[in-house]
Amino acid sequence: MMTFLNSETASSKTLEETCSLLKTNLLLGLNEHDISERRKLYSFNEFDMKNEDPLWLKYLEKFKEPMIILLLGSALISILMRQFDDALSITCAILIVVTVAFFQEYRSEKALDELNKLVPPSCNCIRNGELHSILARELVPGDVIVLNTGDRVPADVRLFEAIDLCIDESSFTGESEPCAKTIDPIPQEYACKGILARRNICFMGTLVKNGHGKGIVISTGENSEFGEIFKMMQSEEAPKTPLQKSMDTLGKQLSFYSFGIIGLIMFIGWLQGRPILEMFTISVSLAVAAIPEGLPIVVTVTLALGVIRMAKKKAIIKKLPIVETLGCVNVICSDKTGTLTTNEMTVRNIISSDDLHAEVTGTGYIADGIVRCGNVQVRYNSHPSLFKVIEIGSVCNNAHIFDRQVTGQPTDASLLTLAMKASYNEIRNDYIRHEEWPFNSENKWMGVRVSPKTNHSLSLLFIKGAISEVLRQSRYYNFNGQNVELTDEKCQHFLTHAQNLMSSGLRVIAMASGTNFSDLSYAGMVGIIDPPRDGIRNAIESLRKSGVQVKMITGDAQETAKTIANRVGFDLMMKKCISGEEISKMSFHDLENIVSDVAIFYRTTPKQKLNIIKACKNRGYIVGMTGDGVNDSVALKSADIGIAMGKTGTDVSKEAADMILVDDNFSTIISAIEEGKGIYYNIRNFVRFQLSTSISALSLIAFSTVFHFPNPLNAMQILWINIIMDGPPAQSLGVEPVDSDVLKKPPRRINESMINLGLVGNILISALLIVTGTLYVFYKEMEDGKVTHRDTTMTFTCFVFFDMFNALACRSQHKSVFKIGFFSNKAFLFSVGGSILSQLMVIYFPPLQKIFQTEALSFYDLISLVFLTSSVWIVSELKKFINNGFTFNSDLSKKTNVKTEKMDFNV
Repeated sequence: MMTFLNSETASSKTLEETCSLLKTNLLLGLNEHDISERRKLYSFNEFDMKNEDPLWLKYLEKFKEPMIILLLGSALISILMRQFDDALSITCAILIVVTVAFFQEYRSEKALDELNKLVPPSCNCIRNGELHSILARELVPGDVIVLNTGDRVPADVRLFEAIDLCIDESSFTGESEPCAKTIDPIPQEYACKGILARRNICFMGTLVKNGHGKGIVISTGENSEFGEIFKMMQSEEAPKTPLQKSMDTLGKQLSFYSFGIIGLIMFIGWLQGRPILEMFTISVSLAVAAIPEGLPIVVTVTLALGVIRMAKKKAIIKKLPIVETLGCVNVICSDKTGTLTTNEMTVRNIISSDDLHAEVTGTGYIADGIVRCGNVQVRYNSHPSLFKVIEIGSVCNNAHIFDRQVTGQPTDASLLTLAMKASYNEIRNDYIRHEEWPFNSENKWMGVRVSPKTNHSLSLLFIKGAISEVLRQSRYYNFNGQNVELTDEKCQHFLTHAQNLMSSGLRVIAMASGTNFSDLSYAGMVGIIDPPRDGIRNAIESLRKSGVQVKMITGDAQETAKTIANRVGFDLMMKKCISGEEISKMSFHDLENIVSDVAIFYRTTPKQKLNIIKACKNRGYIVGMTGDGVNDSVALKSADIGIAMGKTGTDVSKEAADMILVDDNFSTIISAIEEGKGIYYNIRNFVRFQLSTSISALSLIAFSTVFHFPNPLNAMQILWINIIMDGPPAQSLGVEPVDSDVLKKPPRRINESMINLGLVGNILISALLIVTGTLYVFYKEMEDGKVTHRDTTMTFTCFVFFDMFNALACRSQHKSVFKIGFFSNKAFLFSVGGSILSQLMVIYFPPLQKIFQTEALSFYDLISLVFLTSSVWIVSELKKFINNGFTFNSDLSKKTNVKTEKMDFNV
């Protein structure tokens, strides 16, 4: 029975064997009967998507988070106890959080849909001996298709005709240079080495850059090589972020503490002989009040604001928690082509046959740069021998550039760009082409016969190619405008120049000209490279200093990968380089053991990239993956955070990623890491403030209830405190500006709890000061044993002022307010100022006095309360002062190990 063929099998078969296995005819193609029979065996040439859950079900999924479940339980208990105001506020908080998160992440899981965009809408196919344009989805194995320049390959194809055919496979293999195709069978021992070795196969989704050809469809849809990527993506689940794990842990901790409060108070009541039901009611009320329903809102708002700030820095964050994940990343695995480099071939050096050396500036396919020989800029005919090299490269050329878009070979495009930089833009238009010898992998050179438009009778021959081949065909070399006999010694001299360029990672193209093949004169050479992106070296250095390892994963060759790694600042002295072939011979356990010591993985396949990511994660790393190609998409989805390039990235890579760099600037990752670290610390600051306030309020009520003391606060005053606890002052802590030293801190450990011993200590100290100070004021005012409006007003205002100073102390865990600046967080100033004004209205505005049962206080009362309540802030400042070595500065740049970092958290 006829079957499809995978690329490895098909590449090693002869054309006759392939036709026999697929039961097809190279001249006639398939007939209608063949097509209908094969349609029964195979689905359409597309990717079948799993049925997605309806939107309402996705929305309900958001309610499964532990913190949300805890809040739902609190709301239910509040309803059962007829505390409807609490139930309403908690329910509103839940709806706000769930709705915001749902809409922010609505478009985050579209990666698989984008794979269908790789299949072109139509293609040219030979059926019944005639050429037809059909829908690509209609293709079946055995179809014969025709490929032309600019076409996207619609399926995996075994070629039987290839005329100067070059395919851009960079999005699939990572190779920056288009792959020159052949029709000859590939020996099995080479075909099994990977996709790059199968040069007689065109793969679905790749692009025809040059030439034309014909081939037999060997596999379609999910059976193609891209289909393998599709199946891997379908099986990969996006991991939970560290913040989500921390919030889950926090929810469980708060549940434990809540039940602890219930049990403790009921036990004390039982010892006092009080009714169990009464004590249960009191303890449950206190436990519900202890749960910070404002926390999910603060987390969501803080993350959303972080997303907005990152968008202004040209980074699109697709999932809210991802913006914080970057603060934990300690390994970044980066693709090379298009990520570390520009994926735009650029001429860097010219060496003429008379030993003139010129350097070329600028990158990309625009005339943004100059050609400089020594201190002199090269312009039209200023340096005839250099001009000759540029002229040959431009005329012996099939590329076209329009608005930075290239048709043809990137190498040819780099030579056209070189001519533009030297003001030779239209030089190709000065000649009429009569004949062409196309480049192929066997002769390794290209030649054209032309004549100047000003002298049609003059016939000239221009060739370019590998320097060994160009020198072999040359009889002379150009020296000061004269042809000089080319000796073996001179050949070796030119080869030494070429070797020096190649050792710097440059690809060398040599030029020669003459009137025929017997009198060719060597003109010189150029050195070409896919240059590193601007600022990439500084970005990698900054990441290394902040404790983040950077690894390169590429489909390119070892020499190219090492050259770029050296140029962008990789540490290759202490790290290894291993190939995809070596990885394929390892067990996954062996890969785990060596992954920490490897800086470069080269000649890798998409599956090997995925295994590298998983090995890093199994070693305990939080992994960021950057890439721009289809071959990166599975690894992007599997990583803790996938980062795609916005300009040069494929649609598949952008949809699989969690974050998109709009301007392809790798340095933006540094800003994102800084943002992620700052967000986590801001959330911790909020937790410290809210829990210390909550515990203080609960302690006041608990002491009064358990020990039968008069209640220092009435119901409306407690409600007002609860509004402050969850309201603007608390929320403003979430938007504290990112600490300037935050990038110098090592990535935080993912197993670090949101509430650790250091934070608990700070919370308890603040709560102790607040409770002690408030009770002191209450009992000092209540000297006659009776509770008056003045007593509760003084106590109430004391607690609120304590809250405001506590919020000030919580702005930073380790830096003094004098260091971070009183006015750096305007939202905090407005919210605290508004809260104080509101409190004064409660005290002095008659209608509010009736509601809150307060009375006016004297100026002396307010001043005395300010002095007392500022103690919570003063104690915090003293702790920071002592911890920072009796200085207001916190020199975090000197604290690089994890143990010291933990001490910082505990300040």
